[in-house]
Order: sequence, then structure tokens, then C-alpha cells
Amino acid sequence: MSEMQVQNAPAAERGRRQCLVGVVVSDKMTKTVVVEVGRVVRNPRYGRYTRTSARFMAHDEKGQCRMGDRVTIVESRPLSRRKRWTVRSIVSRGARD
Repeated sequence: MSEMQVQNAPAAERGRRQCLVGVVVSDKMTKTVVVEVGRVVRNPRYGRYTRTSARFMAHDEKGQCRMGDRVTIVESRPLSRRKRWTVRSIVSRGARD
């Protein structure tokens, strides 16, 4: 396959974008939320499971997300220095005060 064919290939052929589900931990920025994604990792030597988490900055165009919301984020092109994810949907709303 030549390089021209690779560049012009539709998005479905190049592969799927990674999707993650996490909780919004900060919504203080304009059009940006911080999403914490947790996972369980097994220790290779002892077999014990531990929880780890990673934080991602995600683009929220409409500003609908609030702290505590469970959201789905999807990979995107670099939008800023640390922002490479976009909010796809709100899975569930967090508790409001």
C-alpha cells in the first residue's frame, strides 16, 4: 500500500479510537474537564490486585460536565499541550448539592 493510500484511508480502516470511562474530578477550566480513569492491576509476582488511576484532560465543548459525573471520553487530535481527549457522552450524573 502506497503512502498516498494510507493518508486517504477512512478513519474506520485506520483503527478504532480508544474510549475510556471515568469520573470528572475538576470542571474549573473553560471547555475542559479533568477525568480520572481507574483500573485494577494484578501484581505479577504476588498476584495481589491494586487500584491505580490516571487523569486525562478532555475537551467539553458545551460545558455540560460537572464534578462527579461519569463520562465516556474518546481519543482525538492534540487540542492543546495536555489535552488529547474529547468527552463523547455523560453516562450518569453525579450527586448535586
